[in-house]
Amino acid sequence: MNLGKPVFSQLMSLISDYEFSKCVDRYNGDYRVKEFSCKEHFLVMSFAQLTYRDSLRDIESCLQAMSKKLYHSGIKKPVARNTLAKANERRNWRIYADFAQVLIAQTRKLYAQENTFLNDIDHMAYALDSTTIDLCLQMFPWAKFRQNKGAVKMHTLLDLQGSIPTFIKITPGTVHDVNILDQLPIEAGAFYIMDMGYIDYQRLFRIQQAGAFFVIRAKENMAFDRVYSHSAKKEVGIQVDQTIKFTHPQSQAKYPSHLRRIKFHDLEKNKTFIFLTNHFDIEATTIAGLYKERWKIELFFKWIKQHLKIKSFYGTSENAIHCQIWIAICSYLIVAIAKKKLKIQQTLYSFLQVISISIFEKEPINQLVSNNQSHFKDSNFSNQLNIF
Repeated sequence: MNLGKPVFSQLMSLISDYEFSKCVDRYNGDYRVKEFSCKEHFLVMSFAQLTYRDSLRDIESCLQAMSKKLYHSGIKKPVARNTLAKANERRNWRIYADFAQVLIAQTRKLYAQENTFLNDIDHMAYALDSTTIDLCLQMFPWAKFRQNKGAVKMHTLLDLQGSIPTFIKITPGTVHDVNILDQLPIEAGAFYIMDMGYIDYQRLFRIQQAGAFFVIRAKENMAFDRVYSHSAKKEVGIQVDQTIKFTHPQSQAKYPSHLRRIKFHDLEKNKTFIFLTNHFDIEATTIAGLYKERWKIELFFKWIKQHLKIKSFYGTSENAIHCQIWIAICSYLIVAIAKKKLKIQQTLYSFLQVISISIFEKEPINQLVSNNQSHFKDSNFSNQLNIF
């Protein structure tokens, strides 16, 4: 990071112009565009995310007020809200979705050794879940969810090694979570951790056939026979560890192989969980530990909803919503990359607080964070969202 660059420019220097241009060219994003290119659109929207702008008018006013500082930050000049609205409406959102995949690959390498628990199992582990983003049906009629409610869903596969999203699919709110298993890229040898909303025995069997493993909450009314009982370590909460087979004809047809059923009592929460997995060799306590790691995806959803702008939108079309969500994901990843490369010790929440009020300051980010360390202490809320 060169001395004299604004903070925003320091952050954006972490992204590859070459990779971004490839994404733009793939969809002819700048075809016949004379002003306000896709890169400028990305920069302005990233600025809005990082500084918590509430509306197009808010973005326009802020950029106008800082017009003398924009050029050195990579933004040529203030942007009229109509120009930004048209870009959100017309620019192909897949440009930013593809670029997010570039950033995901970069971020995963940086956080590859982040979780010591997962280092012990010698497997990749992913959590799959979705979050619903509510929309006003009158303003977003294309996003009908219920009779008087609109929504979209963000389906996410999170790499638990560093809380990095590796697969994101944005769908109408009516799409059931289990359908995403049909589109999920399955990696042989990896664990996929899911809640019971993803139970579909035929789809789970496909995961097994692909050479991967799953850990999922079992339904209470599951019909099965015990084939074999393994020794259970009740002193650490493992009440039952069994090999089972389904007895219902439909379940048998969909999942003809044996499964492992583990009943675990969480001593801290005084709550009992029943898990199903197709991995028979790993310790039952490790299976329970893997499911506990799944809560990182809940923290990810809370964090990104409350600290990036995906609950209030800068446009009402489907394309505008997709653009904003994908650029929000890109902003999250850029800050995560900066945190790791600059060896920032504060949580991502504290780091973003510093960035949000210092976006045009010409001071090295490391120095800014150090100077503001005592002013931005994490609240109880932010401690709960300490992802990194």
